[in-house]
Amino acid sequence: MPSHWVKVRTIQYYWRPLLLAHLLLLSPSAVVSAFTLTMGLLKVGVPQPWEKSKKNLNYVREAGVRQFISTYNRVKDLKGDELLWGDEIEYGIFVLDHQNKKVRLSLRAKEIMDNLNRNEANSPYESEGCNWVPEYGAWMVEATPRRPYNGYSVDLLRVERNMRLRRKRILSELNENEIAPTVAAFPMLGALGDDGSVPPVPVGGPVTESEYIGDGIINPHPRFAALSANIRKRRGEKVNIRIPLFHDVNTPEYADLPGLPPSTCCGEESILLWRFGKGDLSREKYGNGFVIVGCSSSSREFNDFGDPVTLQKWLVDVECGGCKGLFYRSAPGVIVPDADWPRNGDVVVGSEIPDVPGWIRLQNGYYLPMNSDDGKVKFLHKVSSETHANNQQKKALGSETPMYRGSVGNINDVPDLKSALETAVSSLSDEHQTFNDEAKMFNLRPAIHMDAMAFGMGCCCLQITFQATDVDESRFLYDQLAVLAPIMMALTASTPVLKGRLADTDCRWGIISECVDDRRPAERGRKGGPDPDPEVAGKGYRRLYKSRYDSISTYIYQGVSSEDGQMNNRILNMYNDIPVPIDEDKYRQLREAGIDPLLSQHIAHIFVRDPLVIFDGAVEEVDDDTQTEHFESIQSTNWQSVRWKPPPPRTGPNDPHIGWRTEFRSMEIQLTDFENAAFTTFITLITRVILTFDLNLYIPLSRVDANMQRAHGRNAAVNGKFFFRRHMAPLEKGDDGFDEQYSSMFSTVNGKKSTLPTVFSGDDLSALNLTSTDSDVSSWEGVSEKRRVAPNASGGTEENSYEEMTMAEIMTGKGDYFPGLIPLVYAYLDHIQCDSVTMDRMTTYLDFIEKRATGQLQTPATWVRNFIRNHEEYKFDSIVTDSIAYDLMVACKEIGEGKRGAPELLGDVVIKPILASDAYQTKLDSTRVVSNDHIRSLLQRYAARKTKFDETIAVEFQI
Repeated sequence: MPSHWVKVRTIQYYWRPLLLAHLLLLSPSAVVSAFTLTMGLLKVGVPQPWEKSKKNLNYVREAGVRQFISTYNRVKDLKGDELLWGDEIEYGIFVLDHQNKKVRLSLRAKEIMDNLNRNEANSPYESEGCNWVPEYGAWMVEATPRRPYNGYSVDLLRVERNMRLRRKRILSELNENEIAPTVAAFPMLGALGDDGSVPPVPVGGPVTESEYIGDGIINPHPRFAALSANIRKRRGEKVNIRIPLFHDVNTPEYADLPGLPPSTCCGEESILLWRFGKGDLSREKYGNGFVIVGCSSSSREFNDFGDPVTLQKWLVDVECGGCKGLFYRSAPGVIVPDADWPRNGDVVVGSEIPDVPGWIRLQNGYYLPMNSDDGKVKFLHKVSSETHANNQQKKALGSETPMYRGSVGNINDVPDLKSALETAVSSLSDEHQTFNDEAKMFNLRPAIHMDAMAFGMGCCCLQITFQATDVDESRFLYDQLAVLAPIMMALTASTPVLKGRLADTDCRWGIISECVDDRRPAERGRKGGPDPDPEVAGKGYRRLYKSRYDSISTYIYQGVSSEDGQMNNRILNMYNDIPVPIDEDKYRQLREAGIDPLLSQHIAHIFVRDPLVIFDGAVEEVDDDTQTEHFESIQSTNWQSVRWKPPPPRTGPNDPHIGWRTEFRSMEIQLTDFENAAFTTFITLITRVILTFDLNLYIPLSRVDANMQRAHGRNAAVNGKFFFRRHMAPLEKGDDGFDEQYSSMFSTVNGKKSTLPTVFSGDDLSALNLTSTDSDVSSWEGVSEKRRVAPNASGGTEENSYEEMTMAEIMTGKGDYFPGLIPLVYAYLDHIQCDSVTMDRMTTYLDFIEKRATGQLQTPATWVRNFIRNHEEYKFDSIVTDSIAYDLMVACKEIGEGKRGAPELLGDVVIKPILASDAYQTKLDSTRVVSNDHIRSLLQRYAARKTKFDETIAVEFQI
């Protein structure tokens, strides 16, 4: 998606002022020396063919980790950076055939982009400007503000102003029959054969081998074609995208599936779940025309017919006389002499290591063997996810070592432990039952099938990047924004039509996830496929639970503990409850270099992927101590819902300083600049709310993944429910006259008393006694104790609880314990004493967002779906014709340009018309006018206007 500017071969960065904002927003050195911008000209490198690049994959992965370690050690102590931020908007350019009522892709994006950047270079005097860069499609352009927004309230007003400027300027370069509406996807992509673009290109080609689109619609820069081809070649087949087809009254594909009423899925209380990235089983049985879906009320919504998506539980029971438990291992075979070892009866959470049989990697980053070295003594027993520790108090068993052999005797003689083990193991079989054929058929849906990267990477979106104060703040924001990613995606949903058909989903995310899924069959958990290949990551057999474009798989804020001496090797973020495949060697290398466990896990996780594009002359020639080419080649092609960005290297004294950044990537593009600005400023303000009010949004990542599936559902913003944290701040301690009572800090806002359950003093609500106070800021860099321990889930059950909430509840509040995000933003604006002009506009934005969250206003996806279903040519068959698509795109263009009202989308907000003639500022020129005739003609025009004015006045006053 984002493109990056870098000089080929010499690996020298060009940090021109024109590009500063874009460089702040993006990872400036990815993706492996693709190209550079020097005086507006692209210098092209030569991508290596897949078979040649395979020989360099291992080197690039190894060098990438070395480069990260070098970079991290160089900049880890950077502190005090100011807030700088910016947005990215992607535009599609289309050609209208007015006579035949058709719309097609315009493949002039490069020409238009070059003209726009040339004009920008000629307008350096303007306070606002834009930066234009290429995108995947030959019909696409991406734009960012020329200079970043600053950390002042007045900069919130710059966002919409700059977005409108971008729209004006791209309009100024379009031909008379071209349009550039901000739509998420071209509705007819892949449905038009050879007639899908201007100029037309034949379907297929050696890059994609697609049955639906031609290679000619890919951006001509060789990087993009190399990405497409190498994903297909690494996978061993074309990508396979199947999206549930919308069931309308006359949809022909549903004629042979009786018993499924139109427009319904799972009943009134749940929404359809499309398990993107997990469709191999249905494909093997039913082919490309069908997909198996789930329902949000199903207990199996996190699973895909047996595939695990949460970590496995194991009961510790060392079956030897007098043995009390096990030592932790910092790596397989490396004992940690720590008194905090797991005892018999404890339940540990982790996953098996495919590369090291007989070992599991725990949620906390430690390792445990499953059996003794000779295999005769079993240490760990796989149990049901419902099983809880028999030894929850972690009582010391009278010894500093698990190998103490006292008078207790054989551990199997302890009846409660033996009983717990038997019960836990017996319930395991029930948990892994699979659907029967009848249930599978009920969840079977006809699918919209696509087979090329362009279907996903051809989607447009809205992304925002924030510069943090330091590395810790950037990591904390990463975690918090990851929780918000599916929420904001549902609220901005705008992708209900694909390949000429109405989909039963509203968002683009899963489409892109499947369009770049380069995993081999074994990596996807399937049998068969090619033999292990030592040149690719994990030999192509390491189990990878997600595509490289997906939600995050691990939080990265480490947190701290009061038991630092015993916690140095441990991942403290207890909300990481899904498998995190890692490269074990890379993890060990990072830990030995002094990187903390959680960040080591994150880097080792993204390095389970292979680089997708390697350029000639940019392999061993890259200096690992001063450059980050190979790190970025993998980092920038892990397209996750949030991206964490280290500062880029500076190669000269004039290079701008760029700090630690976090990119928010999930939001869908909106039809108007007003909407895009509203959501951009809202997320920006939410980051300030979290930091200023010391809040945390942590919920288990399995629930974040569940929210990501739910967010795709049709009209999920209104009909869906999402898991969200009940208490964003620690509970406050009180006394109800009987025992200790804990309440939400927000419970007295409305004069109401909290209804939280009483917590008796014997319960361990907060092991670290971290109840909220006004003076809990520690001496640790001025960061509060609350934030430092937020990842540890150190409070009690209620304090760390989450529940299902509607979008309206998340945004406006629920009960007396959850205030809602919008009221928190208002409170923050009051706190900073926001100026009145900015406050007025923010109030308009927040009112709009509240109306959308409560269903008073439609999402763009709902508006588009209704537009199509109400079109006079629509046959209620889920088919979008040329004429329907034409009228839809014209309407989207007119709404975005302020030429057509859309009260269903905007309420009473009126978009001021956007004119291409206003794209650039007019100079107050003093050049002498040579011709007197020209002066006289101007005066005559003025005189004519004055005469008309005088006549009007005379009539009005009856002079």
